[in-house]
Amino acid sequence: MTLQRMDNVGIVVDDLEAAIAFFVELGMELEGKAQIEGLWADRTVGLDGVRCDIAMMRTPDGHGRLELAKYHTPAAIGARPDNPPHNTLGMHRVMFAVDDIEDVIARLRTHGAELVGELAQYEDSYRLCYVRGPEGIIIALAEQLS
Repeated sequence: MTLQRMDNVGIVVDDLEAAIAFFVELGMELEGKAQIEGLWADRTVGLDGVRCDIAMMRTPDGHGRLELAKYHTPAAIGARPDNPPHNTLGMHRVMFAVDDIEDVIARLRTHGAELVGELAQYEDSYRLCYVRGPEGIIIALAEQLS
C-alpha cells in the first residue's frame, strides 16, 4: 500500500476567526466550518469530551489544506515558551510559495504578523522569510526569482 497524499496540516488556535482572517489574507480560501464532537472524536484524538470548532482552509490550487481547530472542551493547553525559536524540537512552520513576498508581508502585518528574522535572499533563486502570525503560528514565505 502506498501513501495517497498529504491531506492537511492541523493547527490548534484560541481565536479561530483571527486565524481564518490571517490565512484568508495570505490567499487561502475558507473551504468550510464544522463543530466536531462525539465518541468518535474522543477516540480519534485520545481525549474525553471533545468539542471543537474547525475551519478547513484550502490553497488556491486546491492541493494544500490547513485545518484550524478551536477547542472548547477540553480546553487547549498552551505550549511553552510562547514564541519558541525555530530550533525548538517539534513542528514549527508551513511554507507557502507566493508571487510578491513584500506585498504578502505588508498585508499580513495588518493582522498583527511580524517577521521572525528578516527578508533574505538565497542566491539568485528565492526571497524567503518567516512570519509569526496569530497564536504564535509561524509560516514561511518563498518568492521564486527565476
